[in-house]
Amino acid sequence: MGCRVQIAQSNLLVGDVAGNAERVLDAIAHAREQAADLLVFPELTLTGYPPEDLLLRPELLERVEQALERIRAASHGITLIIGYPRSAVGGLFNVAGVLRDGVLIGEYAKQQLPNYSVFDEKRYFQPGSAPLVITHRGLRLGLSVCEDIWQEGPTQQAALAGAQILININASPFHVGKRAQREALVTRRAREHGLPIIYANLVGGQDELVFDGGSFAVDASGRIVARAAVFEEAVLTLELDDEGRPTAVTGEADADPRAHEQEETASVYSALVLGVRDYVRKNGFSGAVLGLSGGVDSALTLAIAVDALGAAAVEGVLMPSRYTSAMSNEDALEQAERMGVATRVISIEPAFQAFLAMLEPAWAGQVPDVSEENLQARCRGVILMAISNKSGRILLTTGNKSEMAVGYATLYGDMAGGFAPIKDVPKLLVYRLAQHRNSRSRVIPERVLTRAPSAELRPDQTDQDSLPPYEVLDPILRHYIEDDEGLEAIVRRGYPEAVVRRVIGLVDRNEYKRRQAPPGVRITTRAFGRDRRYPITSGF
Repeated sequence: MGCRVQIAQSNLLVGDVAGNAERVLDAIAHAREQAADLLVFPELTLTGYPPEDLLLRPELLERVEQALERIRAASHGITLIIGYPRSAVGGLFNVAGVLRDGVLIGEYAKQQLPNYSVFDEKRYFQPGSAPLVITHRGLRLGLSVCEDIWQEGPTQQAALAGAQILININASPFHVGKRAQREALVTRRAREHGLPIIYANLVGGQDELVFDGGSFAVDASGRIVARAAVFEEAVLTLELDDEGRPTAVTGEADADPRAHEQEETASVYSALVLGVRDYVRKNGFSGAVLGLSGGVDSALTLAIAVDALGAAAVEGVLMPSRYTSAMSNEDALEQAERMGVATRVISIEPAFQAFLAMLEPAWAGQVPDVSEENLQARCRGVILMAISNKSGRILLTTGNKSEMAVGYATLYGDMAGGFAPIKDVPKLLVYRLAQHRNSRSRVIPERVLTRAPSAELRPDQTDQDSLPPYEVLDPILRHYIEDDEGLEAIVRRGYPEAVVRRVIGLVDRNEYKRRQAPPGVRITTRAFGRDRRYPITSGF
């Protein structure tokens, strides 16, 4: 008989069970209009992903049951595959439920519970153990949930149970190269079992995580027959013939899974924009405010904020000091004008002088050092937080991953804020992202991209007065933080031992700062935050 399938690639709000259920009901109505009879949703659709310790609250599960009743009543004439948590004998399970004609046909419990990187599923869920194969319009559909497809067992179970097509629902977060990894894996699974696979993914920002969508379908040979858009909500429509062979009604098809992989820098930029947009809007802020220094970090953050929220919702604040160069102010104002962003200029000099006078007895007889530099940063932090409080706009911090790694940032100063868009972006990638944004329209002044980076907290200061060149620093940080390599392994790569030892020492000593930093968008395989949890007090 065959059937028409739609994948509802949805942007959901964690914890908003009633709101997420409304989105499901809207998708059902749309599917009926499009004559679809099988509708597939992402993992944990009703709670959003990851719900974390909300899963420990009985009220959440009660709301899920209420939402399921509404959705079940709306399932007449259509089959729904949808993710939600289910409390049953043995504990709590992460399930894919099948509803049709007002009846819950069956539930598949996720077997492989990831407990690495950003995932904590073993904290909440018990694993399932059995396959689920349902019949829909003469086709035998085998279900699995996210991590199940990364392991051999669950898909093999479904194949042995007689599935003609595998359906895998996901909440798979983005990092650089993730889309290609997914498609390569699913292609391999399809070839191993000789079965088509439908892969439905979540989209949207949730705290540090960004889910990039990119739902797709492959035939039994592993050829990708359809892809949904990335970094946006989408409905991907497929036709299944009598044998379960999929063909695209909407979406793009290509035999090469790499052909439509977004260029790395472009995909990172899209992830940052989506992460900022959803963090600001889902948390109810009216917009964003940020300090503009004339440097590349604040320039990139401004561009991301405007692309995410619109120029009218973004405010830039210049806070010059006695050390701020004229060109820094000129470049910051030029970019703001190009992007249509309102700005204000507030000198920190009166506050800095007042603090110096107040601290004179405590600092008597001591030479100027980093204390005076940090004081300037904290003057700026107070100003920005005051504007944020009064306006209802979230303060975006502008520090990058290289700075966060080695502690080249001031607590309660430039680290003050509510969200850190480029917290997981190494400095060299900051420059590539800025150039990428300029390739679309030249909003960042060229001088910002060519001048030596500087915090401008003392005369003639540059970052390389305190740090190794970023061409050396960033690779060392990648090997130490993302690859877990130690001193000897990194030195064997050709880096000077003294430099490597110093960088590692800086990373380890500044864990206490990072623990107090605001959340930021994760774009690498090892971001600071839930991805990398090191003790502050350590003798390692």
